[in-house]
Amino acid sequence: MANRTSTQNLRKRVRYHYRGNVAGSTLRLTLGCLLGLELRRVGSGKRMTFGKAGEAALSQWMADNAQVCWVEQDELWALESQFTSQLDLPLNLDQNRRNAFHSRLKDLRAQARLRARELPISA
Repeated sequence: MANRTSTQNLRKRVRYHYRGNVAGSTLRLTLGCLLGLELRRVGSGKRMTFGKAGEAALSQWMADNAQVCWVEQDELWALESQFTSQLDLPLNLDQNRRNAFHSRLKDLRAQARLRARELPISA
């Protein structure tokens, strides 16, 4: 995270996680895969989403079950490194290979992408 800067503010990023689609949110990809939603290629075939119904179902699931909080921090990457080293954060793949769920989640997401590539492009 130390070398990555975002052009979006926190509000925009959180809003996209809640209202966007899987093409721009690794959180949505992870949750959708865990919920068993079918990932599909759309448009030219390069982007992947859960389709309109799947994305809507995921948004509703998040509205019912997910909560957000934040702490102001000048050096976010330092806080993220501290959290991933001290807390059990099974949905965070970045800097979190030691987590027992890491390889399972990584494989689950890879399998969803592979299946999506094998299916016809959705309209």
